[in-house]
Amino acid sequence: MNKNEKIQLLRDSITTFPDFPKPGVMYRDIFGIFRNIAAVRAMKDLIVEHILFLEVDFIVGLDSRGFLFGPIICMELGKPFLPIRKKGKLPGKVFNRTFNLEYGEDTFEIQTEQIKQGSRVLIVDDLLATGGTMEAAIELVKAVGGEVIECLTIIELIGLKGREKLNVPVHSFIQYDS
Repeated sequence: MNKNEKIQLLRDSITTFPDFPKPGVMYRDIFGIFRNIAAVRAMKDLIVEHILFLEVDFIVGLDSRGFLFGPIICMELGKPFLPIRKKGKLPGKVFNRTFNLEYGEDTFEIQTEQIKQGSRVLIVDDLLATGGTMEAAIELVKAVGGEVIECLTIIELIGLKGREKLNVPVHSFIQYDS
């Protein structure tokens, strides 16, 4: 299966729910990929092909769906996985950032002792929409001394222009207008 066929398989596996969680929103449900083993394999292949030559020290996954992809990347690159979690979920000393979501506000935290000064970091999540979540993650990685090499997502809602908020390279496999 070539790259375009793999991307089409992922696109075909993503379920869209109109008017969820509120009227006018087209919710893209990535869990459809996980119900199709061929799509999971295609997703893994696409991720690995993309990241194989990135020089990174850490993979950072965002709460919670970034936790699905981070360990896959870690195993392939032989690099550690670190979580960015919602407020109150990580022990020890943490930095936090509050950010705006499409539907409200939230706070992310990262443990301060994990990333060494100058470490090269890949941030992964399932979706890039308005960019608030990813922007907060980038700020947290920088606050603990890391350098974000790239933000990697499976889906990007390009009509919401989240990429424009981020001053780092961004890669997504599937794009929707909204």
